[in-house]
Amino acid sequence: MATTDLFQQVHWSEQPEYASPFWLWMFRLGFKIFPIWFLRLLTFVVTIPYYLTAKKPRALTRQFLERAAKTLNQEGIPFKPRVFRLFWAFALTILEKVEVWKGRVGFNRIHFQEDDIQDLIQNLEEGRGALLICSHLGNYELLRGLAFFNRTGVSRKIPVTSIADFSVMPSFSGMLQKMNPESMTRLISANAIGPETIIFLQERIASGELVVIAGDRTSANTRDKYFLFPFLGEEAPFPVGPFFLAALLQGPAYFVYALRRKDVSLSSEYNMHVHKSPFSFACPRKERNRRVKELARQFAHQLEYYCKQYPHQWYNFYDFWAKPEGDPW
Repeated sequence: MATTDLFQQVHWSEQPEYASPFWLWMFRLGFKIFPIWFLRLLTFVVTIPYYLTAKKPRALTRQFLERAAKTLNQEGIPFKPRVFRLFWAFALTILEKVEVWKGRVGFNRIHFQEDDIQDLIQNLEEGRGALLICSHLGNYELLRGLAFFNRTGVSRKIPVTSIADFSVMPSFSGMLQKMNPESMTRLISANAIGPETIIFLQERIASGELVVIAGDRTSANTRDKYFLFPFLGEEAPFPVGPFFLAALLQGPAYFVYALRRKDVSLSSEYNMHVHKSPFSFACPRKERNRRVKELARQFAHQLEYYCKQYPHQWYNFYDFWAKPEGDPW
């Protein structure tokens, strides 16, 4: 039976947490005892039993990498899928999330590109906030951690409010909270957004803060609201919520990607890519809905572009192409 047939009924929010509480405890203990280079080596050891026992994530990861390989090879770019390499990169990302919330990631490890970063910095310097739409390609947790320690390149401290479903990885979230209680503050559940939440977020952006949401996973509560866009050779579902939120908040929106320069490295550095949305949502409702869909289409196209460059940093361990019930939005 094909991989898609095996797992297509499992929504990402229903996947079990594969981050072992034992190894998370070891990481937490390790930060008190060992230098970071040793912990990076330890991630290789941690990855081996996970790789051998996590049958479903291994199969789904291979499915993704084979799709990426087929697309890249058709474009004349040689690429060999390495499932273990992706698993190891994921282990390093978990370590780096802990590292950033311990205040051990310096701003010098973030390399901005020649894109819209200066527009975002100027926007923040002038006291305006923004909505950042991220993904599970790379490590967008760096944004929150660096902002908390005022390591953003902006002359003022930038508070960040994140919208996510943090109940999916309770062990990892619990470990972060023990290491830095502030890591679990300024969070809003993606499943509890209503009119009052929208007003709250509008106020946050108006006061010069950042709001962060992922744009690559369909909602656990509203799975029937989705777009279908081409992604690595086949149409894949993308959520409506993050892009409709951009319309409701009426502030500037940016796509942001934090991608490790090398998939696996003993001294990780990141490329930060920032792209501003060209849309204004001060328009009639019918036109607004069209622009929301076009914004989501641009995100899907851009995410595909970066997936081709960093395929081993894709951390969606579920069948990304499984079609939800109902018709596309």
